[in-house]
Amino acid sequence: MIETPASAPAGSTEPAPRRAPVRLPVPAGVGRFLVLTAVFVCAACGLVYELVLVAMGSYLTGGSVTNTSVVLSVMVFAMGLGSLFAKRLRTRAAAGFGAVEALLALVGGCSAMVLYGYFAWFGGSRLLLIGFSLVIGVLIGAEMPLLMTLIQRIRKQDPGGAVADLFAADYVGALVGGLAFPFLLLPLLGQLSGALVVGAVNAAVGCAMVLGLFRQDLSRRARRVLLATNALITALLIAGTTVVGPFENATRRAVYDGEVRAAVTTGARRIVLVEGGPHTDRAGRRGIGLFLDGRLWVSSLDERRYHEALVHPAMAAGPRGRVLVLGDGDGLALREVLRYPDVHAVTLVEPDSGMVELARTDPLLEDLNHRSFDDPRVRVETDDVFDWLRAWPGSGRPPYDVVVADLPGPAFSADARPYSQEFFGLAGRSLAERGRLVVHAGPPELPRAYWTVEATVRSAGLGTTPYAVDGRRFGFRTGPGCVRLSESERPAHWGFVLAARGTGPPLALAPDGPRPRAVDRADLRRAAARAEDGRVTGLPASTLMHPRYQG
Repeated sequence: MIETPASAPAGSTEPAPRRAPVRLPVPAGVGRFLVLTAVFVCAACGLVYELVLVAMGSYLTGGSVTNTSVVLSVMVFAMGLGSLFAKRLRTRAAAGFGAVEALLALVGGCSAMVLYGYFAWFGGSRLLLIGFSLVIGVLIGAEMPLLMTLIQRIRKQDPGGAVADLFAADYVGALVGGLAFPFLLLPLLGQLSGALVVGAVNAAVGCAMVLGLFRQDLSRRARRVLLATNALITALLIAGTTVVGPFENATRRAVYDGEVRAAVTTGARRIVLVEGGPHTDRAGRRGIGLFLDGRLWVSSLDERRYHEALVHPAMAAGPRGRVLVLGDGDGLALREVLRYPDVHAVTLVEPDSGMVELARTDPLLEDLNHRSFDDPRVRVETDDVFDWLRAWPGSGRPPYDVVVADLPGPAFSADARPYSQEFFGLAGRSLAERGRLVVHAGPPELPRAYWTVEATVRSAGLGTTPYAVDGRRFGFRTGPGCVRLSESERPAHWGFVLAARGTGPPLALAPDGPRPRAVDRADLRRAAARAEDGRVTGLPASTLMHPRYQG
């Protein structure tokens, strides 16, 4: 229940603060409108802070579902604490609101930069993320009781009507902030600058409302302190936007341990291409590393082994004239598919146009993928892979002989849909009569996730052949700012599941196809045996309504 200045809550013996209506520099109706406008802006800023923490948690610590749940639950709990804390400030509501907004602007505006810097130079940042969620939640929770007190001082109104007005402005502001974050702030300013700018707006609006409407509630000294504090905070936040570029360059060097060739933030993810550093081979040749949301996705030192193991067994088990590749915006799996001269049509579906553009334009990445996107047999479609498969029956396209799902792995993806029973059912529907599906299932060192993928593919009516090829530490973070894993803790294998209608297809290489350079038949025999040695049985399938991969 929100307490009003006119009355105390039912059953409470605590007297409510009673203050005379404030003498405004504007008519009462205009004053109420200005207060509700401030509520609108502050609510938009508050939701942006929440989304910044959720996004930073996903980028820096992984486990998107877990981090989202932790951040939001901690913030809601903290908002309750903030509301209780605000009871003590109701007799000085104007000064209290001004102080709360100043502190919220400073903490919320700096949150992204502090989290990223801590991650880059010190490693894991989950406790710091929870700390920011707690502090920001307390400050957001303190806003509404203070605003309720202030708006009632302008003109007396029944509590229900005042609550309705405040929450209407609050919820509409939250809507605008929630939409502005992905569609305006991220594309135009990025995560760090966006948070800083929002903090500056928050400080300016909070200070302007207090000093413009309720200045008589503050002593002359308090007005000067409030104005100087907010001016300093606003100046610091705006100045922070001028150093975001050098700051990001420094943190990238700390995280990626090499020369950053390109860094692209798209609506889907953060893509960083690094040259040299740990990707330099023994002969001193500088290779490249491709990172998605801080995780190593491709290293030129070992990518060929991964992509050959992914593609060639599926291409060997039957016809291969028409191929569908899901994901693979880097074009490396596509490179292996195009080595077969009897492939006459390839459709590549990648949701992230930024990744495709980088693979098409960066000279080193182009050399690595052999300019596969320029091959006339290739058709690229930028779409969500799940939605594309769902719409496939109405597209008029014939079925595919091979479907290659080159996706991040269920344990490292914020989107579990491409590893659901429904997804594999849709993929199976797109297969020709003797068609095969191969999917990257993540490292078998995470056995429950790996074998849940296999169980989910089987639940879609496909026979499976699991296999695990030895590799490096694919999919895990590297760099000074990352959690260090001992050699025994690092995933040593890449796990795949090959599937077809009926029984699982044989694991082999095509005698009439190109010879892989990094994987041979002996490797595949060991890969099949290695997977079976670690089999986990009795796992339920993952579905859209019951995802099994992330806690």
